[in-house]
Amino acid sequence: MRFNAERVRRNVREATTEDLLDRVTTYREGMEPEALEIIDAELRARGIARDAIKGHAEQQSQQTIDRADGIPATCSFCPRPASQSGWGWHRLWGLLPVFPRFLSYCPNTSQGKETWTRPK
Repeated sequence: MRFNAERVRRNVREATTEDLLDRVTTYREGMEPEALEIIDAELRARGIARDAIKGHAEQQSQQTIDRADGIPATCSFCPRPASQSGWGWHRLWGLLPVFPRFLSYCPNTSQGKETWTRPK
């Protein structure tokens, strides 16, 4: 797939600052260099200093968990980096528990999580 700079610019303008910080730090390895330049420019335009980006990177490196292949895990409920994982329920229409599955949680979703330990 070809890199579409205008599409990336539009997406970056609409993204939250927190999302851009996650992309430029935690998800940096999987991004196109041109996209990183666009994100860096947008963060500068929003007044985010290099020190703030470094601070976010340090915080994320301490709390983000990795998948077995070394790639940072993504929350099962949003695009944020996951900080915890465990067994939970796949729910039909978000209500009825159907079957157990392994889930990952970001700090925003880990508050109300329902997990259990897998029997050995």
